[in-house]
Amino acid sequence: MNELLLLTGIVIMLCILTDRFTDRLGIPSLLAFIALGMCFGVDGIFKIPFDDYEASEMICSVSLVFIMFYGGFGTNIKEAKPVIARSVVLSTAGVVLTAGLTGLFIHFVLGLSLLESLLTASVIGSTDAASVFGILRSKNLNLKEHTASLLEMESGSNDPISYMLTVILTGLLTGASIRVPAMLFQQLFFGLIFGVLFGKGAVWALNRLQFQITEGKTIFVFAAAVLAYAVPVLLGGNGYLSVYLCGIIMGNSSMPHKRNMVQFFDALTGIAQMMIFFLLGLLVTPSRLGVVLLPSAVIMVFLTLVGRPLAVTALLGGFKASWGQIGIVSWAGLRGVASIVFAIYAVLRGVPMKYDLFNLVFCIVLLSISIQGSLLPWVSRRLNMIDEKADVRRTFTDYQEEGSISFVKFHLDKSHPFIGKTLKEIVLPPELLVVLIIRGKELLVPNGGTILEQGDLLIAAAEEFEDRRNMTLQEVTVDKNYKWNGKYLHEITIPGGTLIVMIRRGTSTIIPAGDTKVCEGDVLVLAKF
Repeated sequence: MNELLLLTGIVIMLCILTDRFTDRLGIPSLLAFIALGMCFGVDGIFKIPFDDYEASEMICSVSLVFIMFYGGFGTNIKEAKPVIARSVVLSTAGVVLTAGLTGLFIHFVLGLSLLESLLTASVIGSTDAASVFGILRSKNLNLKEHTASLLEMESGSNDPISYMLTVILTGLLTGASIRVPAMLFQQLFFGLIFGVLFGKGAVWALNRLQFQITEGKTIFVFAAAVLAYAVPVLLGGNGYLSVYLCGIIMGNSSMPHKRNMVQFFDALTGIAQMMIFFLLGLLVTPSRLGVVLLPSAVIMVFLTLVGRPLAVTALLGGFKASWGQIGIVSWAGLRGVASIVFAIYAVLRGVPMKYDLFNLVFCIVLLSISIQGSLLPWVSRRLNMIDEKADVRRTFTDYQEEGSISFVKFHLDKSHPFIGKTLKEIVLPPELLVVLIIRGKELLVPNGGTILEQGDLLIAAAEEFEDRRNMTLQEVTVDKNYKWNGKYLHEITIPGGTLIVMIRRGTSTIIPAGDTKVCEGDVLVLAKF
């Protein structure tokens, strides 16, 4: 147990450090997590033997539940409204058509039986929400024509169809007695019904109930996501469809403490993605991949350059989509964790296959993330689909949390230049709005004609700044031996990429200038870029 905890902690820390490194190199971080897992695996440096498919399926399936939920939770329906119909068509008919075309190709070119070919194609039929979301956000891909929203909704909602096809074809190949129409009805009916029930019910409860436990509302949402998946599965429904729909309903509803929920699930899904891809790298045996490397490359090339583009063109053509959007959507069909989870599902049920399905799908996913994922920003620029005026963060519901309002204050002492002027006469940045004036014990809601007086405390609202990736804040307490103690700021040589943004002196807050003197006991707030 202690050894497992030690390994888990080391892996998560390495994944975090690797993520920063890969971001600078411009390659998808998920690739690094897989490579890290392979280093720990039986053919790697640490040579840990691991081939427990059952444990892997359980861990990956549970992780996928929260990835699916948060994918729905983070999708901004208002931004996606113009492309909802296209997304639904791509995530349903698009998966079926792509799987059908790819399955026929595998059957005729690689010589697998028709059912084996269709199963392989169904397993890789859906695109990966985690990979697509990660690249759009990390590369800040602001795409024209609401294409980012289209990709997010499609990749977040097409796993259920791929899963249904996988279940049906697995049953047919293993000789199970199944009735396809009845199974499809069960999967869709219970998936839709419970997704709506748990989504609406959770929102209703969160807006009416109070919890004594700290962060009780966030814990409640966690439980709702688990139940939204588990209940329909027990009744033969599609849990992935249910939990995704539940996430969409909750993410686009007004709820208290939503920011805390976003931060919690952001961290949870981040850990889930790291652990999934590390585990898959640990599970695979690189020395056995040579047998499937050529077939997987052939399938990936057809899927990327023929199968998905044909399906996308046929379906988006009916919406009169531009060639640029068709090109981006065709290229952005990244395969990922869902495909490998579905492959493990088929392997555990003893499906007879010519190739090892797990190894085959693993290679396809690896090639897809490395080639399509790395080149997506370049393809977007080549197709002239970058919109410099857009902000991809708006396609996520948590944008409002990241860009929330912050308040700043101005105290008008006797020498302040604003005294005696009206609000409309003073010059403030257009992004800054004075919303309240505190004058003694009186609270004033100002207008342009409000005259400012000595002693007034102006409360102004501005958009909050938060840039966790490129800037960090650090506090430095000045003691009597500190090198800057007693010096003016213009006398100090500050390291490049560092800026003193604020000084706390006792109960006062000082905005620094060149003639500001650093004193013992000051707390300097440094921004490092």
